[in-house]
Amino acid sequence: MAESQQLFGLHAVLAALQRKPTPVQTLWVDAGRKDARMREILDAARKAGVPIERTDAATLDQMCPGERHQGVVAAREAAPTITEADLPDLVGQVQNPLLLVLDGVTDPHNLGACLRTADAAGVTAVIVPRDRAAGLTPVARKVASGAAESVPFVQVTNLARTLDQLKQAGVWVVGTSGDAPQTVYQVDLKGPMALIMGAEGQGMRRLTRERCDLLIHIPMQGAVESLNVSVATGVCLFEALRQRAT
Repeated sequence: MAESQQLFGLHAVLAALQRKPTPVQTLWVDAGRKDARMREILDAARKAGVPIERTDAATLDQMCPGERHQGVVAAREAAPTITEADLPDLVGQVQNPLLLVLDGVTDPHNLGACLRTADAAGVTAVIVPRDRAAGLTPVARKVASGAAESVPFVQVTNLARTLDQLKQAGVWVVGTSGDAPQTVYQVDLKGPMALIMGAEGQGMRRLTRERCDLLIHIPMQGAVESLNVSVATGVCLFEALRQRAT
């Protein structure tokens, strides 16, 4: 039997029912919730032929300890894994790839928020190191609000080596750092690009920084020294999107 993967939250479950070819096996719903959003979930499950189990909120709490499931939990077959070996084909299929690299982001809430932003900005793929970084947990999927079902997510064994391979393929590697000499608004972000966002607190690792063709920073006007990684990701990706649209 194929390995199962748990999903919870209205957006994540609805996206799995509507968008992804990986089949949802079972849907559990809070029988006491009868609002329009729950009806949308149930309609999507019926159209997909997914068995529906009606239960109570306490049972769903036990299935997702400590998390806000919003009255829906699903199990589905684990999605096929995209590996670093697949990256050349993935990048080669896009005329002007825009990649997001998260160097050691460990908070699944931040990862989910970055995935949601990446989807909105039309990112080709999100790349993360396999070790010491958040993966696609149920929490990350819920925060991503369906983006985890649409944006290719690639975990790599050696991030520095992956960046070298991207550079050889003609991808410009742009890193973010508070001490960078240029702002995100002063550089050309129109071509094939991998944008690197550093980990919460520490920023990029040394080997990652050494692979960058260019370093940029976000100008700050207030008292705080930095932005949350997901907010900074949005600023940089949408500046790249603005430039590419002109």
